[in-house]
Amino acid sequence: MYDDNPTLRGMGDKVVNEALQGQVYGAPEVLDRPAARQFYIESYGCQMNFSDSEIVASILGEAGYGPTRDLEAADLILINTCSIREKAEDTVRKRLRVFDKVKRRRPGTLVGVLGCMAERLKAKFLEEEKLVDLVVGPDAYRDLPNLVAGAEEGDKGVNVFLSREETYADINPLRLQSNGVTAFISIMRGCDNMCSFCVVPYTRGRERSRSAYSIVAEATDLFDRGFREVTLLGQNVDSYKWVNPESAGVLTFAELLRLTAAVHPDLRIRFSTSHPKDITDEVLYAMRDHRNICKYIHLPVQSGNSRILELMNRTYDREWYLRKIDRIYEILPDCAISSDVITGFCTETDEEHRETLSMIDYARYSMSYMFYYSERPGTPAARKLTDDVPLAVKKRRLQEIIDLQTGISHELNQCDIGKTFRVLIEGESKRSAMDWKGRNSQNKMVIFAKTGHHQPGNYVNVRITEATSATLLGELLEA
Repeated sequence: MYDDNPTLRGMGDKVVNEALQGQVYGAPEVLDRPAARQFYIESYGCQMNFSDSEIVASILGEAGYGPTRDLEAADLILINTCSIREKAEDTVRKRLRVFDKVKRRRPGTLVGVLGCMAERLKAKFLEEEKLVDLVVGPDAYRDLPNLVAGAEEGDKGVNVFLSREETYADINPLRLQSNGVTAFISIMRGCDNMCSFCVVPYTRGRERSRSAYSIVAEATDLFDRGFREVTLLGQNVDSYKWVNPESAGVLTFAELLRLTAAVHPDLRIRFSTSHPKDITDEVLYAMRDHRNICKYIHLPVQSGNSRILELMNRTYDREWYLRKIDRIYEILPDCAISSDVITGFCTETDEEHRETLSMIDYARYSMSYMFYYSERPGTPAARKLTDDVPLAVKKRRLQEIIDLQTGISHELNQCDIGKTFRVLIEGESKRSAMDWKGRNSQNKMVIFAKTGHHQPGNYVNVRITEATSATLLGELLEA
């Protein structure tokens, strides 16, 4: 599969083979090693944060730490943070106070803040509130063992340096709380889209893409270990561009999708998140041409009004986004599209809010992540715009969006009754040990009764018999 691609051809199969044999992904799982010290980690926010926690776990494993789910037993307590929403920051502060009580009961326990809140609030955490011993940014996780060692000697460990090169491509993530079926693969880091409301470019730095070899090797390793679905992650996966240092050729996201899909027909490929301006016809054709690339796109719109989109610096207007929706459904008629929506952005009027409602109705999102605007310190919106929409108005508009989306999700799921889907079993349903749960290609959760001898990781055909706004219910069809 490499010989057909000039970007990959320059480095040869030797690199991939070495990666698979151990130089990149062959290290034994640190869970199998006895550990004199234990770490506990909590993650908040996006999937990238959860993926980063797996990288942190691997780095700590190599330093002699083992993971524990028992907070009281941990020698090192870490919280991987998110700054996207104010609520996430409030949650982190509450958890830090809980951790501080553990420290008081167990002197010598260290507490660290990782991730997106690290740089912005390092002084507050370390000096004003004195709640933490370590503050480590998303690009400094390799330095964790050194920082921990310094903290044990009484130093305050701080590294929030943002790198233009770090991708952690050579680290085999430790799959924390894995179901053994689905896994994340981080393919790039950072973001170059300067949306006015967003802190990500300031907390995660500029975009840089991982080697395609390391991504394919990680996907192959996961499949060989029994995983049957991987999600390619990035703040903006469609802007993935890897320059082969040997040939100077550029490999695009569409080409990466095809390479990853070629690992094995039974390895499902998902990806998140897509910026509307970067998802190309080539990506859509790759999805169309490969059965194992899931027919699901998360395509955040944020607002349905052109003036608000310009204030958000989203780089597209309402009409352009509508055409993109049309194009997706034209090439992929069975595709499910989901979205992010922010209501109550600076100066938004009721009429502009209604345009967002009409956008949701037009796009027919299968689901959406819906929020009212909360100002993030340091963003262009915080510096240049006035957060002037009253909170009561924001909440009213948000409820209207939620009600509309819930209705559309219910309608779309009702249309699935009678259809048969190929479902990947992920595990037991949370509500009943008598039922399996899994997802179809469109990322919809499917619940069905256990029959036969199926196990997590098996693909099965399920005919849908009932549906709610969030879940499909069905019966397993034996071959």
